[in-house]
Amino acid sequence: MTIARRSPFRADLVQGKVALITGGATGLGLEIARVLGGHGARVAICSRKEANLQAAVEALRQDGIEAAYGVCDVRRHDEVTAVVEEVLRTFGQLDIVVNNAAGNFPVPISALSPNGFKAVVDIDLLGTFNVSKTAYELWLREHGGAVVNISAAIQYRGMAMQAHVVSAKAGIDALTRTCAIEWGPDGVRVNVVAPGAMSRTEGVKRIAGDDQHRTARNPLRRPGLTTEVAEAVLFLASDAASYVTGATLVVDGGGWLAGEG
Repeated sequence: MTIARRSPFRADLVQGKVALITGGATGLGLEIARVLGGHGARVAICSRKEANLQAAVEALRQDGIEAAYGVCDVRRHDEVTAVVEEVLRTFGQLDIVVNNAAGNFPVPISALSPNGFKAVVDIDLLGTFNVSKTAYELWLREHGGAVVNISAAIQYRGMAMQAHVVSAKAGIDALTRTCAIEWGPDGVRVNVVAPGAMSRTEGVKRIAGDDQHRTARNPLRRPGLTTEVAEAVLFLASDAASYVTGATLVVDGGGWLAGEG
């Protein structure tokens, strides 16, 4: 559920740009699409479930946002290529890529199967690689642009029941820095947003309990809003961050500093 708030950013901050958001049909991904679209971008979203994508695009269009979708499993390079090619056919350009698709389930290492570990790493890390590399090869290398990868803050300290997730997110952080180094000369900026606990998201409820428990040691004493995380993505994707690349922007109210989680 999204809590409405007034954006601190100019309404046309990404006017004229086209954004692709993976895992964009629900939750944080949909809110990122809504925030980018609400600041002028045309948006394409992708995920594995077409029914969710159709509902999300309809909601975005009702908000006055030009939106399209593609069904895609980010673990499959051929499906990723098809979606990026369709975005280029539909909108004629691709300026912003947001790698948000992710998998998660709480499990101790003793009960974590190799397939379970691989599934999360493949969705989070391999998926980020597939989408970023494909977008770079088909458009960004010749035209520049911005890639924003959604990571987390739990890998900085470690977290019980999340060995598969912290491994994947640490990989995303490292991949981001390397992409920034290699692709910077082509005008491609690559950055990370690392969210903390967000209010009323189903995934966080399953992992960390209620808001009061999660924010007991948070310096700001509250969970974040998906909109606040989406606005961090907006900043890094926009020309306001034109000299920022290879950076990690932690958006967690200082929770990781205080051992929240």
